[in-house]
Amino acid sequence: MEDLIRNSLTETQDVLKEFLQNEQSVEKILSAARIMAESLNSGGKVISCGNGGSLCDATHFAEELTGRFRRDRRSLPGIAINDPAVITCTANDFSFEEVFARYIEGVGCKGDVLLAISTSGNSENVIRAANAAHEKGMKVVALTSMGENRLALLADVAIQAPRTQFSDRIQEIHIKVIHIMIEAIEKLTHVS
Repeated sequence: MEDLIRNSLTETQDVLKEFLQNEQSVEKILSAARIMAESLNSGGKVISCGNGGSLCDATHFAEELTGRFRRDRRSLPGIAINDPAVITCTANDFSFEEVFARYIEGVGCKGDVLLAISTSGNSENVIRAANAAHEKGMKVVALTSMGENRLALLADVAIQAPRTQFSDRIQEIHIKVIHIMIEAIEKLTHVS
């Protein structure tokens, strides 16, 4: 069991090192944070979505915006599409592929930002949310994995973790990126 733990931690370290060695990683994180801060400074909001663990990450992002991260400040408008009643109603009445897009259609506004999270980059409901966001005049920031995928192609900024055999390593990069973006947003927004 000790070898399992050491191997897992080493694997995590290796994936993070590979992500950091990609020059575009830092640039894209900064670009994403600036897009979000610009929206928030202009009265917009950030709506986030994903499936499974990615939805948990989307929720964590939203609660850090509305709560606080590293310092006391006013609440920033972040919403995760995670209400079970909304999701199951939409899935039942339309389809599971529409659960995020319908929410964006109803709540999203021009100038808002969608944080779309998909480890594969090909989750149909997240893809449809990105399309709906663009139709509303929103920008799309994607957290996904390396390689060509539909979400990366749709996003205004696609932050891509190294592709690994299992999605947990990708998600570990995603949560690190989320924390960095929130820290940057706190510095870039006009908050007190």
